[in-house]
Amino acid sequence: MSETQKRQGSFIAIITMFFLYAMISFVTNLAAPIGVIWKNQPEIGGSNLLGMMGNFMNFFAYLFMGIPAGKFLTKIGYKKTALLGIGVGFIGVLIQYLSGMGTGLTGFYIYLLGAFVSGFSVCLLNTVVNPMLNLIGGGGNRGNQLNLIGGSLNSLSGTLTPMFVGALIGTVTASTQMADINLVLYIAMAVFAGAFIALLFIPIEDPEIGKVTSATKFEHSPWSFRHCVLGVVAIFVYVGVEIGIPGTLNFYIADTSERGAGIMANAAAIGGFVAGTYWLLMLVGRFISGFIADKVSSKVLMLCTSGAGMVLVVLAMISPKTMTASMPLFTGSSFEMTVVPLSALFLVLCGLCTSVMWASIFNLATEGLGKYTAQASGIFMMMVVGGGVLPLIQNFIADNAGYMISYIVPLVALAYMFWYALLGSKNVNKDIPVD
Repeated sequence: MSETQKRQGSFIAIITMFFLYAMISFVTNLAAPIGVIWKNQPEIGGSNLLGMMGNFMNFFAYLFMGIPAGKFLTKIGYKKTALLGIGVGFIGVLIQYLSGMGTGLTGFYIYLLGAFVSGFSVCLLNTVVNPMLNLIGGGGNRGNQLNLIGGSLNSLSGTLTPMFVGALIGTVTASTQMADINLVLYIAMAVFAGAFIALLFIPIEDPEIGKVTSATKFEHSPWSFRHCVLGVVAIFVYVGVEIGIPGTLNFYIADTSERGAGIMANAAAIGGFVAGTYWLLMLVGRFISGFIADKVSSKVLMLCTSGAGMVLVVLAMISPKTMTASMPLFTGSSFEMTVVPLSALFLVLCGLCTSVMWASIFNLATEGLGKYTAQASGIFMMMVVGGGVLPLIQNFIADNAGYMISYIVPLVALAYMFWYALLGSKNVNKDIPVD
């Protein structure tokens, strides 16, 4: 194969991985706004904990699929793994659609099953896009740069999803049903079907770097590398922060009881716009970082963003609800000035901080792993279950102690990530052969 053909193949692969990045966020970010609908059903009784169960099931699937996904990657390759993930995603969204035909707890249980199956899909897709972009870029800052650019599309999709759902349902009441957001689910199924057909005809070859064959010997494993093990924990807590901050904030804004933000008119729509603006800032952060990531190390990015994130969360926690600010909320087509609690503004700004963390942690944790990269990717995917566990803990605290107090969970997680970037990410196992 000529150099020109290799470059063309790499370009096609990169564009495809960017598209899959967007699909991951689209499916994942359906959970929080749909959770607002279910938590207000009479059988659920307004429980934030139960409202977050769809999100939990989505991420709980990673615990079961993480390791198998890594094995799929080494056994059947990147393209077939991606096709499998897209097919499973279609089924997961279809089950969620069917949940709208049920009533009460029966419909809720069907929805949770659909969220669980969708989790299998996003786990498979995540397992494909991260190592492939990192390996195509040759690792290091360039690999991190490609993941950050792909993450920009991920954030764009994440921005529009809660806004779209929020705009469809307006203010949630006990009469609001899943059928009210069928349009979103139709779009999701159409996207999956179209992506599956398109990918069938796109030639994608597995990257040569890090390719594993039957003759490859594994004297060690990713668990042999201290910085990888600590990075696995960092991935676990990071996803909990990324999902928990806007997810709980969406519940807080949409809550029209005295425990909520005090917004009565179109509360669910405003909550969706607030959460969407958080994801928009993640897009902005990733887009900007995509231009500087080849010049600024992942360690420096992590130190700056986790430190700033801690400051913003603390400010949100100590700001009284009576303190408000006019905030420009992105409504999908324009910005509208809306009065929200000042704490919401601080938490939305955290999107700029979390924007670079996934790619930076992945890059730090896999640096120097060589042939163990694919195995490590499966382990990381398993630990994405943190996106279900930490928000669940956070919303249990929100139910019993208040929304803002619950942000102690992401605060502690941010502190760990700061320590990991400062000390825990150093590779002290460079003597292990990885070729």
